[in-house]
Amino acid sequence: MSLHLHDTATRTTREFHPRCAGVASIYVCGATPQGLPHVGHVRSVLNFDVLRRWLQHHGYETRLVRNVTDIEDKILTKAAEAGRPWWEWAATHERAFERAYDQLGCLPPSALPRATGHVTQMVDLIQRLIDKGHAYAAGGDVYFSVASYADHYGKLSGQRLDEVQQGETLASGKQDPRDFTLWKGAKPGEPSWPTPWGNGRPGWHLECSAMATYYLGGEFDIHGGGLDLIFPHHENELAQANAAGDGFAQYWMHNAWVTMSGEKMSKSLGNVLSIPEVLKRARAAELRYYLVTPHYRSNIEFSEAGLSEAVATYRRIESFVRRVGQRAGAVEPGEVTAEFAAAMDDDLSTPQAIAAVHNVVREGNAALDRGDDESARSAAASVRAMTGVLGLDPLSEQWAEDSGADDAAQRALGDLVDAMLEQRKQARAERDFATADLLRDRLLASGIAVEDTPDGPMWTLKDG
Repeated sequence: MSLHLHDTATRTTREFHPRCAGVASIYVCGATPQGLPHVGHVRSVLNFDVLRRWLQHHGYETRLVRNVTDIEDKILTKAAEAGRPWWEWAATHERAFERAYDQLGCLPPSALPRATGHVTQMVDLIQRLIDKGHAYAAGGDVYFSVASYADHYGKLSGQRLDEVQQGETLASGKQDPRDFTLWKGAKPGEPSWPTPWGNGRPGWHLECSAMATYYLGGEFDIHGGGLDLIFPHHENELAQANAAGDGFAQYWMHNAWVTMSGEKMSKSLGNVLSIPEVLKRARAAELRYYLVTPHYRSNIEFSEAGLSEAVATYRRIESFVRRVGQRAGAVEPGEVTAEFAAAMDDDLSTPQAIAAVHNVVREGNAALDRGDDESARSAAASVRAMTGVLGLDPLSEQWAEDSGADDAAQRALGDLVDAMLEQRKQARAERDFATADLLRDRLLASGIAVEDTPDGPMWTLKDG
């Protein structure tokens, strides 16, 4: 089966055909670093990280560009409230976002452009739009004329032209309230850059169109982002790029929200859980498991119970792989199963892909129980391959630091268990089987299974 992806623009799931053979190009709308990242922020980047890994598994050279909107009204407001320079505020929180992405195992993007570093490209795009009659300058501002593009505007979001509301403040220079801002004239105390239309700063929508086409060309494969960006942001990106003569994205992919009490998680609503806080309750791999297991187009209703369940479920996978390593030696990544591949090719159906992983874990545990180490090793190799695609391989270098505290706890636990096993060994040597069985039962009650093998007793944490 070939890879199929749901395209927001056509509202269909389409077979993926890249523009250039063997190369997949992706632009993802990244952070507006106005504060600390929360689980709602990171979900989008995680989802597109999984897409990138699956494309690479298919053999594509994958070029992923993720921008940073480092100049925006909210950043200026938050920085002013804190009494800090806007650029320092943005840079501080940009580092927090990148740290969160790194902690959660996201591959670094091919390019990480900042809006403030691409004003030249934005000015060029504005001039192209003005030359084609799709934009106009007024009082130091520059606007996109929606009416000039009326036959095509709304094709991504389905917005009716007579119902368009951009959500911008009223401005005297606008010829039509449906028009949106490309360039904002300078205001006292705000950062600005020189342009042919006067000093000012870029509009949000302009930034992404200019950066996407600068790095990936006038036409590229996939544009991704959160569901909330379809309108006005992505609609306006598409309009200004197409109006300037660029084909722009061939597929549009949008991930759903993380919600709390049925509402989108957002700073304005105050219902946020920062990544540093959540990582006090779960390891990074476990949080990643929680966020990538649901289908990317399905909402996640965040709950402590749901997170705890994800923690326990991921640890069953981890326990199996480590158990095989203890029994059968080192396990290298193998091949994904046909069931897993079919799920991932079906618009990244991660729930079914995860189910395929657990099917193999069950088979592997059964093989261990009947002493078939070779089958268990093969199952563990497949599990490593499948979880690797999801960025969740328990034995990957990514999670070595993440498991440091667990390793220390494991060593301490190991010393205690080994001492009890030595007592049990002594009891068995003295034919005191009642004491030996009591020690084994105490370990089992504590969640530790003991298996007597020709090489001596082996213990593992119980699966589940």
